[in-house]
Amino acid sequence: MKEMIRNRRLCFYGFKCNLSILLVCSFIFQTQALETSETNLLYEVKQDQQNQLKGTIFDSNGQPLPGANIIEKGTVNGTQSDFDGNFQLEISDLNSTLIVSYVGFKTQEVQLNGQSTINISLVEDASALDEVVVVGYGTQKRSDITGSVVSVPKERLSNLPVSNVLQAIQGTTAGLNITQNSSVPGSSASVQVRGVNSINAGNSPLIILDGIPFFGVSNDINPNDIESIEVLKDASAVAIYGTRGSNGVILITTKRGRKSDGKPTVKYSGYVGVEEIANPLTPMGPDAYVQKYADFLSANGLSQTAVLPNSSEVENYDAGITTNWLDEATQSGLIQEHNISLSSGNEKSQYYFSASHLDQKGVVKGYNFKKNTFRFNADSEIVDWLKIGTSAFFSENNYSGGRANFLEATAMSPYSVPKDDNGDYIIYPMSPELLFRNPLIGLTTDRKDITRNLTGTGFLEINPIEGLKYRLNASYTFNWGNYKSYSGRAADDNSGTGYVSNAETGNWVIENILTYSKDFDKHHFDLTALYSAQEVDYFQSESRAVGFVNDGLSYYDLASGTTQSVNSRGNSYSLVSQMGRINYSYDSRYLLTFTARRDGYSAFGANTDKYGVFPSVALGWNIKNESFLENSDAVNALKLRFSYGKTGNQAIGVNQTATIASSVRFPFDGTALTGVRYNSIGNANLNWESTTSSNIGVDFGFLNNRISGTVEVYKSKTEDILLRRNIPNITGYANIWSNLGSMQNEGLEVTLNTTNIETKDFSWKSTINFSTFRNEILELYGDGQDDIGNRWFIGEPLGVFFDYEKEGIWQEGEDIASVDPIAQPGDIKFKDQNGDGKIDSDDKIILGRTTPEWTGGFTNTFRYKNINLSIFIQTSQGGLRSNRDLTYADEAGRRNLPADFRYWTPENKDNYWPSLSAYKNYKGYGFPEDFSYVRIKDVRLSYVFPSEILDKIGVNSLTVYAAGRNLHTFTKWYGWDPEISYDSRGAGNWTNNYPQVRTISFGLNVSL
Repeated sequence: MKEMIRNRRLCFYGFKCNLSILLVCSFIFQTQALETSETNLLYEVKQDQQNQLKGTIFDSNGQPLPGANIIEKGTVNGTQSDFDGNFQLEISDLNSTLIVSYVGFKTQEVQLNGQSTINISLVEDASALDEVVVVGYGTQKRSDITGSVVSVPKERLSNLPVSNVLQAIQGTTAGLNITQNSSVPGSSASVQVRGVNSINAGNSPLIILDGIPFFGVSNDINPNDIESIEVLKDASAVAIYGTRGSNGVILITTKRGRKSDGKPTVKYSGYVGVEEIANPLTPMGPDAYVQKYADFLSANGLSQTAVLPNSSEVENYDAGITTNWLDEATQSGLIQEHNISLSSGNEKSQYYFSASHLDQKGVVKGYNFKKNTFRFNADSEIVDWLKIGTSAFFSENNYSGGRANFLEATAMSPYSVPKDDNGDYIIYPMSPELLFRNPLIGLTTDRKDITRNLTGTGFLEINPIEGLKYRLNASYTFNWGNYKSYSGRAADDNSGTGYVSNAETGNWVIENILTYSKDFDKHHFDLTALYSAQEVDYFQSESRAVGFVNDGLSYYDLASGTTQSVNSRGNSYSLVSQMGRINYSYDSRYLLTFTARRDGYSAFGANTDKYGVFPSVALGWNIKNESFLENSDAVNALKLRFSYGKTGNQAIGVNQTATIASSVRFPFDGTALTGVRYNSIGNANLNWESTTSSNIGVDFGFLNNRISGTVEVYKSKTEDILLRRNIPNITGYANIWSNLGSMQNEGLEVTLNTTNIETKDFSWKSTINFSTFRNEILELYGDGQDDIGNRWFIGEPLGVFFDYEKEGIWQEGEDIASVDPIAQPGDIKFKDQNGDGKIDSDDKIILGRTTPEWTGGFTNTFRYKNINLSIFIQTSQGGLRSNRDLTYADEAGRRNLPADFRYWTPENKDNYWPSLSAYKNYKGYGFPEDFSYVRIKDVRLSYVFPSEILDKIGVNSLTVYAAGRNLHTFTKWYGWDPEISYDSRGAGNWTNNYPQVRTISFGLNVSL
């Protein structure tokens, strides 16, 4: 019986069951429905002479549920809802009773009472213990899971104005920390699962796409194609991925075709959004800029000989000519996305096809991004014991276009102009000042930047006997990118610079997976064995030329440049792995999982064993299934979990174990000779890091599952850390990769789901997640000493702020000379930590950590009839970051400042803002500031059209919505944004030269 239930649930994830299993499943659904809760229905009555029933299955938020099972009670007559929750069923009597079920929802009985058209709203089973979720190399009932596996809310995967799936799921899941480092169109985000486990090696989790390691960038994945996302966090869950599992694993499963009546389902979704700068720091206007220059001269004891610092500015001042450079460099942004999918299937074969186009015009001129994706998934049952399938997708990310320099635009004098009398851009509008180039001149750059990903995956699945399954996965990914740029002679001192780079990476993976499942009495066994291999090949070539006689040749003829240079590089590595896993349960009460994986990585040292073994064990106790709780009305779910295991981290580049040499040309005796120069020193003893971790978790559900959630605590220790160790310069090298030191993480994660109100027409539900962790360095070089240069301190977190402590601003009349002899009123007052009467490097202390003390998310969803409202609030609390918006080292008084930059003057004796001469005595101070914030991240209001309207226009389903993103941020942080780091003195940093944006979008979803 349990085996049949499992087979039934696997159907919802694209696995095929034969007809006999479906018939037995129908009987099971009928039996289970006798014990279901009261039905919550929204319906209309429609007369129909035929016994043809039409309807739509929704969740409590009004979102359609694809793949729901609808069966006429007392018969084997049934069907499934399509991708938009719609279904049609020929029934024997319009007064029949339907049995409706869906994974994660309560099975319901629905009395038709003569209706031929009906909308059915299913009630979520908050405990979701019977839900089937994707785990490594297979699926499991959530009630049987012993490791830490969490599912990302599906509603976050579509209908949001984002270009990247990581942006969509930020803040939604406890333990999953996603930081948006940049708002540049097409940019990704940094991802960590349960903190930082390594110092110099990678800390990003492994992404598995449709069961295969993903080799690409997150932009390659269309969020609208995703069926589910699971995050594996503890050792039991991730140990099956061996050397790549220590930083967590993200499992992404895409949509597949479903069994239907053979009629294709066509679905369109799209939106258009407008973007604006979320929190602009408006530069000083002309009058304030003039006053700032006078204050600068006064603060530095200089005589004022001119009203402005540069001759070109004075001319414009006399003529009354001004420029709003921020307006010149920015614009209203626009983002639009269009998705279309086609799916269908019968008992033997199913397919899913999708195509999407995203076009984003950024708020800074020239920052554009276009993305096209195509996906095709197909499954076919050749015979009862043989299935085959394929997954293929193509993506193209286009970042082309010259770009304005946003940060330079905020720094330009308002008395400078962008163009001369001939309409040509002036390279240095503030001449003779040469520090600030024209922020618009980058728009003249001819820049092509395109990356592509083509991935094909096939599988073959054989079921020779009941319970035994062999699956062969084979995948090949080809990534290639082309970057070309030409900076014209007018923008480059009449020289011109051309550059071309081509890069390509090929990656193949083959996996052999053998599984066996068996039940006898109250015992259940699942056995999994794996043998896999992977190889990656990379090659890049680049060419550069400087000095062109005209701009017509551009990068098409680099040989015409006066000076040329070329370079190329390449590498390859391979992985070989074996894995075994045992899942055992007794009476669904006592659970055991044991996993061991052996990995070999070719890039490790010649003097070491390239293989490592990574075991784990996990135990679970379904307390709710014990006799003393099974009849409890107050406790609906209660499970205790414990896991312990070891994972690895191979995240270093190829050739780190070998000493690398390159050719170099040098003059000798009047000729140019070619020689060899060593670039870096290798370490033949290099091996992987290993992380040992333990996890304790409690899953619960109370009061008819109106309150449910999970609480987890964990501790991990990483040893043999992959570390760049500094070595004496006399060796000719600065550092070398080594396995040194140890570090640990401790953390707490809480997820709480509540159903606050649930009625026929109105519901209100909330989800809260909370995460906190502390990272600590236990040892570095084996000598018990700190590494002050890198700010690594034993007993402290990896990321700390080691600096002077700011006490305020020196004021007139204070005894400054006795503590800081070179300081003046208006300078920053630093604390004398050791009391020696002077401020020097001995007064630096650890001020705090650079990572948040805790993060969280709060989601509220409201439904009133067909209207749905979702509000998502994200927060990050604690942690210090260098605030570059406070460090305008305006040595010459020439740059502009934000209008609300309240610098100290004798008339404005502020105790927070330094004076315009304080830069002379900063002492390298990093201006650490608390970057805590609470952000209204996403708000979405939607309306689901009722079926009586849709029937008249021949549409199966239609939803319209309005959405807002980054609507408001509550923070004490001064600057453009507390989350995104900037280079305030930036001279064209392509990544961070961009502000945070607010987006308002409107969209619709329609199904035919």
